[in-house]
Amino acid sequence: MKNLTYSQQINQKNILKLRELRSELPKFLSSYFIGVDHVLASRTKIAYAIDLKTFFEYIKTSNPIYRDKKICDFELDCLSSLTFTDMNEYMEYLKFYKTAEGKMVTNNERAIKRKMAAVRSMYNFFHKSEAILVNPAAQVDMPRLHDKAIIRLDVNEIADLLDAVESGNTLSDAQRRFHKKNKRRDLALLTLMLGTGIRVSECVGLDLIDLDFNNDRIKIVRKGGYEAFVYFGDEVREALEAYLEEREEIKEIVSGHENALFLSSRKQRITVRSVENLVKKYAQTVTVMKNITPHKLRSTYGTALYQQTGDIYLVADVLGHKDVNTTRKHYAAIEEERRRMAKDKVILRKDK
Repeated sequence: MKNLTYSQQINQKNILKLRELRSELPKFLSSYFIGVDHVLASRTKIAYAIDLKTFFEYIKTSNPIYRDKKICDFELDCLSSLTFTDMNEYMEYLKFYKTAEGKMVTNNERAIKRKMAAVRSMYNFFHKSEAILVNPAAQVDMPRLHDKAIIRLDVNEIADLLDAVESGNTLSDAQRRFHKKNKRRDLALLTLMLGTGIRVSECVGLDLIDLDFNNDRIKIVRKGGYEAFVYFGDEVREALEAYLEEREEIKEIVSGHENALFLSSRKQRITVRSVENLVKKYAQTVTVMKNITPHKLRSTYGTALYQQTGDIYLVADVLGHKDVNTTRKHYAAIEEERRRMAKDKVILRKDK
């Protein structure tokens, strides 16, 4: 795996994980996962496999016919045996249930909708191929989601956050001991995320060769595995150049991680979890009212770009949204405010 890119390594790990999960699922699902191989990302297939396991565990516990069977031995006809009522009962079950391992699970409306999406995808596949004649999953109304306010940093909070990274003044004594060593890296990483809106997975996956200072851009691997260029401004350039001066001095980097742009204190590629922790560490010194995560930094950038340009298609393209409606949904509140402001822009008659 040494010569593989970060994205390829993650994809291989996901493939192995999916194989492990599939061994616990009905054998007839092999054709389903092969059928959606080029439609769903590897992480999505893993999530679907986990959610489908929950679905078949429910069938096993709720239906006496399947109670003594292993899930991996279920036949395709178990799908045809379920009705519209069964699907609604399963959605009710998902609100609160105990796993086969005895763990209690509580799901909100979003989690229920996500788990039902896996069931619908499976049913749609076998119904479309005429392997089953009825599709009760298609008849069920999905949970209605309530709009969530976009949590983002305000302009002054962005400045305070980057100041906190640069100075370390707001950190605890224990945190300051690591701050000096990682200050340039943390500043470059957070400035890059705030200045481009890239995902945390895209950020940690960056290699040194992905930097292009001649064109002020980085090459990233988007969700779905396709490559894209994202451009950055002067502030990002300066932060990256300062970090690279320090990065060049790091010796004895862990084998296989020599090309990683952002390194951890252990001299290997920084992980998504580590980035989440450092964002939380600095953000808590700026605001305690907002739960700031790497994804909130992405929302912060998307909001700022939309406010500056008013171009929802540009924002969708830069953020890597395949469907502009995804972007529109996220920034609907801002769009509503712009529409409200438009009421005074057109004057029909001047005051006499």
